Amino acid sequence: APDIPVIDQAYSKLSNSITVEWRAVPGATNYMLTAQDGDSFVEAIVKNSPGTVTGLKPATLYRITVRSISAGGKSQPSPSRKVKTVLAAPVLSVRSPSCDSIAVSWKTVPMAAGFSVSLMRSDGLGRVLKQNTTNTSLIFTNLDPGTLYTIKAYAWNANGMPGDDFTYNQRTSPNAPVDVKVAFNSGALRAVVSWMPAEGALTYSVTVSSGLLKLRCNTSSASCMVPSLQCSSEYDVSVTAHNDAGASEPTDAVSLKTIPCAPVNISIEEDEPGHLLVSWSSVSLGHYYVVFVKSDDGLEVHCNTSHTQCHFQSDCGFTYFISVFAYNKAGQSPLGDVLNYTTAPCCPGDFRAVFVSSDTVRVAWAPVRGADLYETRAAGGGGVLLCRDTAAACTLSALRCSTPYNITVRSFSEARGSSAACAPHCVPTAPCSPEIKNISKEGPSVISVQWQANNEEAMYVVTARGEAGLWHCTSTKNSCSLMDLPCGSAFSVSAIARSAAGQSLPSYSIPLETAPCCPSDLILTQVTQSVTNISWSVGRGAQTYVTTLESPKGQAKCHTLQTYCLLGCITCGTNYTVSLKAISETGLTSSCTYQGYSSSACCPSGVKLYRLSNNGIRVFWRASDETINYNADLHGSKGNFSCTPSSGLSHCDITRIPCGDVYTVLVAPVINKGPKLTFCPKKIYS
Repeated sequence: APDIPVIDQAYSKLSNSITVEWRAVPGATNYMLTAQDGDSFVEAIVKNSPGTVTGLKPATLYRITVRSISAGGKSQPSPSRKVKTVLAAPVLSVRSPSCDSIAVSWKTVPMAAGFSVSLMRSDGLGRVLKQNTTNTSLIFTNLDPGTLYTIKAYAWNANGMPGDDFTYNQRTSPNAPVDVKVAFNSGALRAVVSWMPAEGALTYSVTVSSGLLKLRCNTSSASCMVPSLQCSSEYDVSVTAHNDAGASEPTDAVSLKTIPCAPVNISIEEDEPGHLLVSWSSVSLGHYYVVFVKSDDGLEVHCNTSHTQCHFQSDCGFTYFISVFAYNKAGQSPLGDVLNYTTAPCCPGDFRAVFVSSDTVRVAWAPVRGADLYETRAAGGGGVLLCRDTAAACTLSALRCSTPYNITVRSFSEARGSSAACAPHCVPTAPCSPEIKNISKEGPSVISVQWQANNEEAMYVVTARGEAGLWHCTSTKNSCSLMDLPCGSAFSVSAIARSAAGQSLPSYSIPLETAPCCPSDLILTQVTQSVTNISWSVGRGAQTYVTTLESPKGQAKCHTLQTYCLLGCITCGTNYTVSLKAISETGLTSSCTYQGYSSSACCPSGVKLYRLSNNGIRVFWRASDETINYNADLHGSKGNFSCTPSSGLSHCDITRIPCGDVYTVLVAPVINKGPKLTFCPKKIYS
């Protein structure tokens, strides 16, 4: 076994251990340290010196021995040394009761005669504060706020031997933040609170209180947003800084007044046409009010007042949108109820009345704003007509003729009812239709028309309408005459009445026919000695004709549909009067007279022929009247020849006639005008 070690020294620096120093023993590989306290002991195996026995009790006297160990075994214990463990370290309880102090307390340490506590900034700045005391607590003051301090404490025994020390890091609580500012967002009803950061503060709490209501906001930055504030409220805002040591004192309260609430109980009255009165209830914290009135055409006006009502001018037929805001230094109140008020529609203007017939008038007007319906009221003639329509026009029918009507047009809206009293318009109706009582003939081309006048201050117009054209006459009385009507024409005669109000319907038409026209051309042609042909042009309006040749010796008459006629039993050499009657289909007759007519002289009798030579012939006849001159004509293939005897003779000679021909000889009276007569008897001469 190895030699017994010799302890050089043994001491205790920690309350739970003793350190032993000895001289090395040759051949020893390990050493066994033993600390014995009465019956209990603690052993520790170490490699070399020094060695420490741990797990001991503080302030306890131990007997320390050392044994060397080798492969051969263990040596005997060394001579013992008595060593007492130092005092246990006091267990500190540390807090920062204020931003510039730290309070330290601990429990009593057995065998301790006093305590030593030192404090210094953890960053090494500043001086070390040290206090010795026999108490179990003490306070360090005049410290820096929000600063981390390192605290070291130990106990000493009656011999002044220090025990274990205890180290603790403690931060002082922060100082209250400074330069607190409140920025109020009136639109979102929230506030942003900001401040200068406090030294050593880890977090901050913002308290916004109003009466029993408290709102809080926690943050690690130097600002915080407080939402959901109430309008028309006054808040006290304070900020407290926090760290692991505690909280600072709250800052002095900063007053925050929020925007006023939106005004309520808004009412709108039209105290008189054209004036609106807007009133509302007073709002807490409202310094003044602004009323905005916007019409539906986009025009907006406003009113600033410190009272609770405003007056506005208004126009008829407009819808006004009205909102009221309260204001204070914090800003504008939220938007409250937006009320709308529709004024009564205007009276329609640009009134126009147009008669579409004598008893029907179409009334039109310019549309007015805000009108949903129009009512037209026509009073006159002992009755009232009503017309309701959404259109800006109305047709009033079945009106009495020649009657003044008072027509009033009013507009209505669903929101406000009817417009104010609107002025009536006097519209007289057209005259009544006249009634033709009689049509009489005053002359060949003059027709008198009579009617029943049943209007006042009316002009009557009579119109004769036919294929020949239009003829008119006018009068303010009850008759007028149509002049220069053409013959042989059919007319429809009607009458109308005119006045400033318009024109009546035409009366019932009365047919009128004028006598047929006399033929303008009449030609008489003698066909034979006793037969005459009469022809004439067409007489307008005539259907049949009666022609008459009349002389003292007799009369010849013909009734025909044609425009010619053969009259027999005509006496030769007689003067006749010529007359013609044109008769219409309805029996109207026009008597026409023409220039007289003379029938041709009578043909000679006893015509005889005598040869004078080979180329001559003498023609004899017996004249019907010695005053009549005759003419003899020879017609042959080789030529035509004639002779006229001297006055008073009844024969004449024709000479130098080609021989060997057959001639027709005709002796006829000589006429002054027209062709030669050919109807007298003829003789053949060879």
